[in-house]
Amino acid sequence: MKIKYIIISILLLLPYLGVAWAEDGNSPPTPFTNKEAIELVQSHADYLWTLIAAALVFFMQAGFAMVEAGFTRAKNAVNIMMKNLMDFSMGSLAYWAIGFGIMFGISKSGWIGTSGFFLSDFSRDGDPWVFAFWMFQVVFAATAATIVSGAMAERTKFSGYIIYSIFISAIIYPVFGSWAWGGLYKGGGWLESLGFIDFAGSTVVHSVGGWAALAGAIVLGPRLGKYGKGGTIKPILGHNIPLAALGVFILWLGWFGFNPGSTTAASKDIAMIFVNTNLAAAAGAVLAMFTSWIKFGKPEVGMSLNGALAGLVAITAPCATVSPSSAVIIGAIAGVIVVFSVLFFDRIKVDDPVGAISVHGVNGAWGTLAAGIFYMEGTSAKIIGVQLLGIGSAFIWTFCTAFLMFKIIDKTMGLRVSPEEEAEGLDYAEHRGNAYPDFEISSYVQH
Repeated sequence: MKIKYIIISILLLLPYLGVAWAEDGNSPPTPFTNKEAIELVQSHADYLWTLIAAALVFFMQAGFAMVEAGFTRAKNAVNIMMKNLMDFSMGSLAYWAIGFGIMFGISKSGWIGTSGFFLSDFSRDGDPWVFAFWMFQVVFAATAATIVSGAMAERTKFSGYIIYSIFISAIIYPVFGSWAWGGLYKGGGWLESLGFIDFAGSTVVHSVGGWAALAGAIVLGPRLGKYGKGGTIKPILGHNIPLAALGVFILWLGWFGFNPGSTTAASKDIAMIFVNTNLAAAAGAVLAMFTSWIKFGKPEVGMSLNGALAGLVAITAPCATVSPSSAVIIGAIAGVIVVFSVLFFDRIKVDDPVGAISVHGVNGAWGTLAAGIFYMEGTSAKIIGVQLLGIGSAFIWTFCTAFLMFKIIDKTMGLRVSPEEEAEGLDYAEHRGNAYPDFEISSYVQH
């Protein structure tokens, strides 16, 4: 057994022995120079870090599932698990077949990629980096799609959900992604050519998901009993706040892959990105807590949890280009914004059970603007103007296409379940399932 380990150790050391031989003029020639060996180690480290980061971002799917399930009623928990499972599964296939090529394929116009569908053109190049890069990008695409699920929870047909999840992963997200990030691989977008700053996706991922969620919530309408006569707002409480809190901690952890992983390189730069990400989340949670305390007379847990997520979303664009002090300010402002944004959408009767529109759409826009305001190398009217252009183009593209898509689904196969199915709960109506078979789950609805 010891001999086996000795042989393995020698084999692992051979490249480095080659480096030593190359530095000795009397030694035999070696295939590795010092520079080549360093580059090889760096390349392998880049692959490893990028794939670890992709795994962390994938774990965020569990976080989104827990947050959504915890903030909604027990009778819909199975449905929520199925949606989160399928938006990643169906989304992965759609992004492999169409989305990745649109986003990162060769783009002469700067508007849309035209090669690399099914990874065909890229895989023929013989460069294995495409597979690591694709894996990191597909988990981002899934994040954009799963954001929509929370805002449309408790009343959406599962069949309709599958259709729009595919469309977001294949078309809506990749098209805007090609404008802002296409140059990261084979493409090159018109927005990035102007100097648009969105390092890890406050707008590209989160606002796209948030604005699509807004369109879906408007087309669907509010849940039964949410709004009473005279504009009264009736709270529909989530069934498991500890589960929602667990989801937020999972998402916080996953963001350490989301933001630092966007370097796609094992470099020293990730240290500051880690720090900025954490500080913004912490500031968002604290300020949301104090804001809710002042507003409601008590420190409200749901707002505090969403405050942490708002800080994370807001720092996603500027995480690599602002100082830690700026990260605290950005996260703190996000924590205040999310409280008032949730109240605003409730006031205009847009029913968002988990606050996804406020967390991702609104604070994604704030974070993207903040990337220009707090830019470490110095801001300018031009930089802020480009940021505003990116925010506006993301809203117009995403909201308009998503609204049209939801309307088409609604008029054809139907988007919303019947009132009877909604009252009974989607677990049984859509899946013939029950998340808590040993407990009695109320289907009472206030009118």
